Amino acid sequence: MIVAFVVAMAENGVIGRHGQLPWRMPTDLKRFRQLTLGKPVIMGRRTYESIGKPLDGRDNIVITRQKDFGPLGVHVVDSVADAVAKGCELAIGRGADEVAIIGGAEVFRAALP
Repeated sequence: MIVAFVVAMAENGVIGRHGQLPWRMPTDLKRFRQLTLGKPVIMGRRTYESIGKPLDGRDNIVITRQKDFGPLGVHVVDSVADAVAKGCELAIGRGADEVAIIGGAEVFRAALP
């Protein structure tokens, strides 16, 4: 199983600003959709909240320490390890060969070896 980071980064290393992308590029969003559609996506709670809803056509896995967090259509876990395990399980069920980690910065840091 492939676990891939899907991240867009500015030349200065910025991936987000105040919970939003620092740019609005339709081609970037289209590419993101192509890379993640049909695959489980892993994100942190703040990234999920900035999106505002589950991403269509993908199994959404949200990492949080908040015990009362549980929106409909989302798998909630409390660690990167649990998220990757859940993502692999869901990918196998979907026939996908990849799980995508989509952010934010705290999740990327925790997922790096």
